[in-house]
Formats: sequence, structure tokens, C-alpha cells
Amino acid sequence: MELKRYLFPLRKWWWLVMASTLVAAFFSYLYILRQPNIYRTHTTLMIGTAISDPNPSSNEFALSQQLAAAYANIANRQMIRDATMNALALDGLPEYVARAVPNTQLIEIAVTDVDPQRAQAVANGLAAQLVLMSPISAQPEDQGRQEFINQRLNILEQQINQTEEEIKKLQEDLGNMISAQQIDATQTQIASLQSKLSTMQENYGILLANTQQGAINSLTLIEPAALPSSPIGPRRGMTVLLAAALGLILAVVEAYLLEYLDDTLKSADDVARLFPVPIIGHIFEQKNGKDKHFLYHKSDLRHPSAEAFRVLRTNIEFAELDQPLKTILVTSADVGDGKTSVATNLALFVAQRNKKVVLLDADLRRPNIHKYFNLPNERGLTDLFLSNAAIGDVLRVRDDRKLAVLTAGDTPPNPTELLDSDKMDHLLSVLKEVADYVIIDSPPFFVADSMTLASKVDGVLLVVRPGHTRQPLAQITMEQIKLVGARLVGVVLNRIPIRDADYYAGRSYVYTYSINRGLTARNNNFPFDLTRLTKTLSPYADKVARSFKQFIEAVIKLSPK
Repeated sequence: MELKRYLFPLRKWWWLVMASTLVAAFFSYLYILRQPNIYRTHTTLMIGTAISDPNPSSNEFALSQQLAAAYANIANRQMIRDATMNALALDGLPEYVARAVPNTQLIEIAVTDVDPQRAQAVANGLAAQLVLMSPISAQPEDQGRQEFINQRLNILEQQINQTEEEIKKLQEDLGNMISAQQIDATQTQIASLQSKLSTMQENYGILLANTQQGAINSLTLIEPAALPSSPIGPRRGMTVLLAAALGLILAVVEAYLLEYLDDTLKSADDVARLFPVPIIGHIFEQKNGKDKHFLYHKSDLRHPSAEAFRVLRTNIEFAELDQPLKTILVTSADVGDGKTSVATNLALFVAQRNKKVVLLDADLRRPNIHKYFNLPNERGLTDLFLSNAAIGDVLRVRDDRKLAVLTAGDTPPNPTELLDSDKMDHLLSVLKEVADYVIIDSPPFFVADSMTLASKVDGVLLVVRPGHTRQPLAQITMEQIKLVGARLVGVVLNRIPIRDADYYAGRSYVYTYSINRGLTARNNNFPFDLTRLTKTLSPYADKVARSFKQFIEAVIKLSPK
């Protein structure tokens, strides 16, 4: 039950949750359709030449990684942006990110743009400007010096190779020499060539260090930006899904917020917390929504609400075990709870138990009982008070002669005073003598008329409409009932939505059973001998008719003193 209580706001506001989700998804889809495709490309640069060195040192790698982080930081600064815009003749650059690849001497520049050609050009332009920022670059003023160094390197390389060849040849000749003087001269010559070779190699290393080939602080473009062929976004499906999820979350929050702000009685637990009496009736809402002025005739006896009224009738009979209930006031805490419908149908079902029932419309401000029976309301209860009319003139008997109805009549200027008069007391005492039950329909209990009547009757039946009756009014009603000293017999939950029956009234066994039973009877086409059944019931019907005829004749003879 607790889980159902927590899930009830979602069931109640399911249309709001669904509508919010669909609206969010629809408008996000319309928005994302107007967004252009997004393309991304990247270029990669490398610091130094340690990767091509067969014996690199750890210091070179560590220094290269530090330089990579520094160059990546420089690439994200305004001077590189301005240089790239000037080189490409652009007013602005698209979004890009330059970062050092972790634990490597690589720098990656990724550019995102709606134009794939521009993204490629910007990525390569940023890389070119970053290379120009390095100390060893092809600057125009350094080209002459670099050419001279390269020439000297080529000469030294040839000389080193020649010297190495000469040393090798002399060492081969040394093995064939016999003369000590010749051997000594050759060894001297070899030593001189080795000294010369060492000097040339040292000079070669110095010159090489001044070129890009031997520099650690140098940038090399190893992967130029390619032209992107397929877009990376926008991710339309994911965007719509996220928007729908956001709309769903907001709608769920709104549903629980609305339920929190709703001050109506929503469940049987709410009713039990306010009223110290049991719930003795659960009346379900009509499927077609036509609860107003609806009576459950013989053709409707299989209706779930008909069974609910039979249960209500039985519960009232059990309530009489402690104290008689001949006069029952049917009222409500709020307007629109359906008290008149409960009073009218309860009177009909009580009358079906061979009981003499008078249905009295004491709602002199907004009478409605006459509308249920299609009766005129020109004369009624007020005429007994104001015109001293006889009961026989205003009391109307149903065609089936099982129920007497006393309508309200014209609205008087002082309804509370009339209902609190001695004539009302006398009328109730007279009706109690000739009827088994007097069921009175009264205004909602926040009206003084109901409080006046509640002190005159044997019991009060309070009608509550789940999801409609407000808790403050219900609480005030309970306090007023205690104040006037009235006996509250029980509470009737009226117009319970069928789809929420398991929440308001537990599992709707009565509803399910009645529906299945009705379907079975219809499917079997009532395989009963109706003629035989009618003959069997005729004696009982005649007996009931005679009894009620005597009751009606006694009522007609009565008049207020």
C-alpha cells in the first residue's frame, strides 16, 4: 500500500508526465533540425628528435614532455590565434583545443567547425604558427647561416670519411711491415690521423647542434590535418532523448509538487486520520461520467455501484445494533461531493429490503432530489412550515410504491430558522412513527442548516469525495459534529475513480466481481425461466405492495399540528 501511495501522483498526473515528455522531445527535435553539421579534424606535432635516436636518454624524453606542455599552452593563447587569423585572412577562429598527449612529446591540435575546409586550414595554420614560434625555424634571416652550416657539415662529413679510410689503409699496411723505422713512422702517421679525425668529429657535433636535426627544442609536423568527410554532430538522437528525459524528470517533480500542494483527502488513510469512524461505503464513479441525477433501477442491479449501495445498506443495518437509526442525515464536508446522489440511491436500496422509507430534501438552499425523480418542486417541505399544508399534499410516492419523497419546495428567506423550529421536530417524530427510515439530504456541513439538523437525527452519514473534498473543510466538519453532539455513523467514499479504485478503496473486489458476473449473465442470455420466476415472486410482491399501501395511507392522513 505504501508503494501505491508513492506511485499515486504519477498515476493521477500521467497525462501531464506524458505531455511534458512529448513536448520536450518534439521541440528539441525541431531545434536540432535547424542546427548545421559539425566537423572535426586534428594535426599532430612532435618535440625534438628523441624518437628517432637509437639510444635516447631519459632526460631527453622528460625535457621533451615539458616542452610539449609549454607549446600546447602557447598554442591556446591569443598571439597564436592572431597570427593564424592574419595568415589565413580570417576574422575569427572556430573552436579548437591544443593539448600535450600525456607521457609523450606529442602535441595535438583539434579544430571543430561547421565548415570542413576551414577546420582543416585552421588546424594546419595553427601548427605552422607554432612551428614558427620554436627557436629553430626557417626564419628568412637565418637561412644563410643554416646553409653555411649545412655546407660545412657536408665537407666535414667527407673529410671524416676520407680520414677514416686512410687510417684503415695504414693499419692494414702496418701488418706487412718489417722495418722498425717504417713501423714507427706509420704508427706516428696513424696517431696524427686519429687526432685529426677526433677534431673533425668534435667540430661536426658542434655544427650539428646548431641545426634542427640535432636540437631537442624543435617542432616537427608529423601528421597534418586531413579534410573531415563525416560530421561528428549534432547528435540528434541523443539530444532528443536527453530533452525527453529532462521533460520527464520535470513533469515527475511537478506531479509530486502538485500532489503535495493539493489539500484534498486522497485516500482512505487520510479519512481515517480525520474521522474516528469507519468507512462504510465505497461508491465508484460512472464510466461515462454521468453520476449526476443517476438512479440504479432494476436494470442496473448488476452495476458495481449498485452492489456498493447494497454494502452500504448492510453496514448501516449493522450500525443499528448499538443504537437505532431511524433518522439518518446525509451530508458532506464540501460542495460537489455527491451527497444527494448517495442519499437518493441509499433510500432506493433500503426500500428494496421491504422497509418503509421517506426521503426528505432538507437542502432548502440548493434542492436537487426532485431532479432525480423528475418531480416538480413548487410545493414541498417549506409549504409545511409556511403554508401549513398537509403532508398528503406535498408527499409524493414513487410509481413502484416503495419510497415516499418529500421535496424541498421554494427556497425560503430563513431556512435555518425553519429547520430549527418545533414544526421540524414534530415532522421528524411523525415520520419516525410511520416509517422505518427517514433519510434526509442536507447542505454541506459548513452550512448552519446541517448543524441544526444533525442535532435532531439519530445518525449522520458523511459523504467524502476522494481527490475533491478539502482536508480543512473535513477537519472543520468533524469538529462541528462533535460540537453539536451528533452521532457520526460512518463515512462514504463517493465517486471513486475506477482506475484508482485499488488506491482509494483497496483492490476493487466488488467492482471486479460485479463486472464479471454481469458479463457472464449477458453471455448466457439469462438462461432462466422468467415466467416461472415471476410467478414464484408474485406472492411476495403482493405482500410488499399491501404493506407499503398501508404505510402510504397512514402518511396521507397525517398533518402537522
